[in-house]
Amino acid sequence: MARFSFPCFPNFGGFNQAVTNRGPEISETADNWVSPSDIPLIEPNSKEHRMREAQLGGHTVRSHGMTVARTHMHDWIILVLLIILECVLLIIHPFYRFVGKDMMTDLSYPLKSNTVPIWSVPVYAMLLPLVIFIFIYFRRRDVYDLHHAVLGLLYSVLVTAVLTDAIKNAVGRPRPDFFWRCFPDGKALYDSLGDVICHGDKSVIREGHKSFPSGHTSWSFAGLGFLSLYLSGKIQAFDGKGHVAKLCIVILPLLFAALVGISRVDDYWHHWQDVFAGGLLGLVICYLQFFPPPYHTEGWGPYAYFQVLEAARAQGTANGAVQQPPQVDNGEEEDGGFMGLHLVDNPTVRREEDVETGRG
Repeated sequence: MARFSFPCFPNFGGFNQAVTNRGPEISETADNWVSPSDIPLIEPNSKEHRMREAQLGGHTVRSHGMTVARTHMHDWIILVLLIILECVLLIIHPFYRFVGKDMMTDLSYPLKSNTVPIWSVPVYAMLLPLVIFIFIYFRRRDVYDLHHAVLGLLYSVLVTAVLTDAIKNAVGRPRPDFFWRCFPDGKALYDSLGDVICHGDKSVIREGHKSFPSGHTSWSFAGLGFLSLYLSGKIQAFDGKGHVAKLCIVILPLLFAALVGISRVDDYWHHWQDVFAGGLLGLVICYLQFFPPPYHTEGWGPYAYFQVLEAARAQGTANGAVQQPPQVDNGEEEDGGFMGLHLVDNPTVRREEDVETGRG
């Protein structure tokens, strides 16, 4: 059965059949178990490459999940420590910077509500990428990709959150709407040194000293920036073939993150410098700790998968026998298709159809 896909990602505006194939059933016994990593390294985008992708069904959460998690146990422990540190940073008070009367010119913008609510930030910056990762796992059955994508995303967001809130508390820059936070009745009051004497709500005043950098922006670029890099690797957006459709998919998450940053300036919660710095902080490249660069020929998978592949290849060579993937000939020439899209046959689906029709 023909499927519409990109060369490297399944059925989603340019995703490869490599992700759609679950491959043949694999026995769990030690004698006849065939590991997908027994297949030697082969050229990307070839039929052999797609068959190697189809063999990924051997590394699932059920078969290898606990092993992978135990291997990265210290990473998960550090992740928990980062969560605790972030909670502490949210509790402590920021530096209450001197704010004089002559500074109020740039701090007297109206106090408005958030266009992008705070509760929505984790939804689109964390839950949305996680849903995409899980979707890809069910299509690809690669626990290495799922584990490293989830761990990388959490590290990207939490490292960014800790950096952002630590700098917020240390700098204590007033927000553009600080005047109305400090003097909700509009009656300004200053001490003998010219510093403000605020009589507004303490929690509102405290939040008014957390302008630099923008947390909304840094979280958005951390989560959606990671997702953008992840998708660019999966669809091989930088394969040099000039398919603009792939680039549009990569840019979309970054565009959304940029619009969130712009909304922070429009709401008068941040100065433009806060948003710019938050965007830079959000692009902390935790992605490259787990995945090759998206422009790399192996950018579609995590380092861990290729390490297992190479180890099995070396072991197979030492044993004098490296198992090869079954050759599948669809009887069709490779086709670049329209804007990188092309019709390809799914060998697994074809086998199922042959069995149903009695041709197997």
